[in-house]
Amino acid sequence: MTERSGSLTRVFIARLAGLVVFDPNGDQVGRVRDVVIMLRLGNQQPRVLGLVVEVLPRRPIFIPMTRVTSIEAGAVMTTGTVSLRRFEQRAAETRVIAELLDRSVTLIETGATVTVTDVAMERTRTRDWLLTKVAVRTHEGGRVRRRGVTHVVDWDAVRGLSLSENDQGAANLLAAFDQLRPADLAGVIHDLSEKRRAEVAAALDDERLADVLEELPEDEQVEILATLESERAADVLEAMGPDDAADLLAELSQEEAERLLALMQPEEAEPVRRLLSYSENTAGGLMTTEPVILPPSATVAEALAHVRNPDLSPATASQVYVCRPPTDTPTGRYLGIAHLQRLLREPPATLVSAVVDTDIAPLGPDVPLHQVTSYLATYNLVAVPVVDDDDRLLGAVTVDDVLDHLLPEGWRDSDQVTTGQPDAAG
Repeated sequence: MTERSGSLTRVFIARLAGLVVFDPNGDQVGRVRDVVIMLRLGNQQPRVLGLVVEVLPRRPIFIPMTRVTSIEAGAVMTTGTVSLRRFEQRAAETRVIAELLDRSVTLIETGATVTVTDVAMERTRTRDWLLTKVAVRTHEGGRVRRRGVTHVVDWDAVRGLSLSENDQGAANLLAAFDQLRPADLAGVIHDLSEKRRAEVAAALDDERLADVLEELPEDEQVEILATLESERAADVLEAMGPDDAADLLAELSQEEAERLLALMQPEEAEPVRRLLSYSENTAGGLMTTEPVILPPSATVAEALAHVRNPDLSPATASQVYVCRPPTDTPTGRYLGIAHLQRLLREPPATLVSAVVDTDIAPLGPDVPLHQVTSYLATYNLVAVPVVDDDDRLLGAVTVDDVLDHLLPEGWRDSDQVTTGQPDAAG
């Protein structure tokens, strides 16, 4: 099923069908039925979005690739909670096994018509999965050869699998801007009509839409969320950071917010509910409930492995919070901070408990915004821990969270922010 290509693992998708999917406890979730991708314009390699997994009783669900920890010869391992809502294919999505296999395509070099027998995906160094190879069988005399050599070629060596430049609709727009960062794609969506925004939101996968919503003004977040079906809206809220989800729900009526919270997975909704219990301009209302937390028995090597996660913001990755178990917020007793710079100077086998900084006093959840700002500035910090009266870590306030609340209303509408270019007059 897999081939080693440098430091990457190549997986041929047709051979995934029927593999058992396990959760972190080793319990069976279901079996793989297909792989969902987003095609791109021209010969760009498509991005793999996730797996369609069949669970009992014959219900297809979707597991994002961000929840897949490994793919081995006989099983797929996942991490975290998976949604058991029925999979519904969206406009910009393509299923590999159902839609690409057995398709006739053209070899660009020779012009020969061939049939796709399999497609391979590879994991990149940024942890994305891309389609990179195509296995094809040649035609002879107008018929597909049932025997003979199957050729494996690069994705860009065939024509007929990518989006056409003439395609219309949201899928084409998304393919054109697929390489944009969420903040830049949010700037593009901001300039679209209300109808077009709804089309793009419907076509985006949950993870990508969640990232984009976090970068949009609150009124546009509410507008887009209102265009989604209730269960889809709950899925997107689950994909958002708890602090961003709480900020968005705070803009809704109490009845609507509670209805969406009830549709979310309980373990995903619980930290959002906690955040909603704090006033907006306090440490509790500003914090994220998902900083990097490790027990004192963890090593420096383990800490560095956690902060290498590319999904973490630089501010979140700059510090590891050391706490007694349990390490999910609210944690056991908070012990201190292990700063990234200190971790980089220590031998990998050193325990994080040996490099903990206990001089940075944590804040309480009711500390107001102006005191949080002063604290970060006074001690030259990019994040500060937040604890309760029992010294349990509740979360951390990062400098980007603070800036979001200090900048003037409407700052996201600035052309200078969207393009990253200075004003002509400047």
